[in-house]
Amino acid sequence: MLKEYEKKLLLKIARETIESHVSGKKVLSFEISSPVLMEKRGAFVTIHKKGMLRGCIGYIEAFKPLHETIIEMALAASTKDPRFSPLTSEEIKDIDIEISVLTPLVKIDNPEEIKVGKHGILLRKGFYSGLLLPQVATEYGWDRITFLEHTCQKAGLPKNAWKGDVEIYIFSADVFGEKERDYRTD
Repeated sequence: MLKEYEKKLLLKIARETIESHVSGKKVLSFEISSPVLMEKRGAFVTIHKKGMLRGCIGYIEAFKPLHETIIEMALAASTKDPRFSPLTSEEIKDIDIEISVLTPLVKIDNPEEIKVGKHGILLRKGFYSGLLLPQVATEYGWDRITFLEHTCQKAGLPKNAWKGDVEIYIFSADVFGEKERDYRTD
């Protein structure tokens, strides 16, 4: 999907945006020449601190040009994820950033269409919705059923709600990140 230089630029944008914000500086503007980075795309920015989740927020659907989405989601993942306190400048040295650029959602009628490791899931029922990125199932070693159950739970529904009257959407993602850092304290 994205070329290597585009991935590196998006990671640079995310990191510099977070670093500027947590140090109290004005968020930088970036010169973008790649037409792909100017396309409207959904994307998530995930922050890990010493290998543990520290923030993850994104847009499921395309609202803004990709580079603008990454700026906004980097800020949100570092300061507005309700599961975590805002990231501090002291933590910057310990974080790694991962970006997931999403394909458009595709509604499916048969959960067997879900390919673990390739697809993410968005599940909706009434006012409830839950989303898990494709890499989550792989990271935890889940099969399709377990993936669906966890998506239901994230939506605030019973784990077997996927068997009932729900809407299930799948998507793929181009997932890339900064190289894991060595956190040994020898």
